[in-house]
Amino acid sequence: MSILGFFKEKQKRSSPEGDGNADRGIMVFEHTGEVIQAEDILKRQGWEARVMGPPPEVRSGCDLVIEFPLIEELNILRVLDESGVVPLQVVPVTGPLLQPVDLFHVKDFGGYVMVRAANMKLTIEKETGMIVNVSGGGCPDVPYLACEMVGRSLDDAPSPRAIGHTLCGYALQLAYEEVRRQCLE
Repeated sequence: MSILGFFKEKQKRSSPEGDGNADRGIMVFEHTGEVIQAEDILKRQGWEARVMGPPPEVRSGCDLVIEFPLIEELNILRVLDESGVVPLQVVPVTGPLLQPVDLFHVKDFGGYVMVRAANMKLTIEKETGMIVNVSGGGCPDVPYLACEMVGRSLDDAPSPRAIGHTLCGYALQLAYEEVRRQCLE
C-alpha cells in the first residue's frame, strides 16, 4: 500500500492480541537505558515485547515499561537476569488501571501526517513520504537528528537509532518505525 493510500484510511492502532490484556504483563525498570537493553534482548530471543508508557500506578522514575506475554514470564526473567538487566517489578495487566499507555499518537493535517512517540514527533508529507519535520524532546542530539532526516524520504533517511544516542533518539526511532509499519500494512 502506498503512503498516500494508507493515510486516506482511518488510522487506529489495534490492541495487542486478543480481547483485553489478561495474558500480558509489564516490566518496570529503573532507567530508560535498561528498557532499551531489555527490549533488544527479548527481541533477539524472538519474544514479542512492546515498549509503552507506564500506568500511573506503577510509575517509578522511568517513563517506559515493556509489555510482554505473561506466560513467558519465568523464561524472560531468566534471560534478562543472565544479561544483567533485571526489572524492578513485574506486574500482570489485570485491570484497566494497570493498562500501559500507548506511546503513539497520529495526527492528520491533510497533506501531512505527524506521528508522536513519547515526546518526539516525526512529520511526513503523505504523497511523497518525505520527512518534513522532526521536533520535540530536549536531548542534545535532536537538532542533529532533524538535520540528518528532514528533506529525505522514509526510505532514504537514516534510522534515528543508528545516529542518535539518547532517549529522544530512541523515541524518534519508535515514531519512525510506526510510520514505516503503518505504510507497509
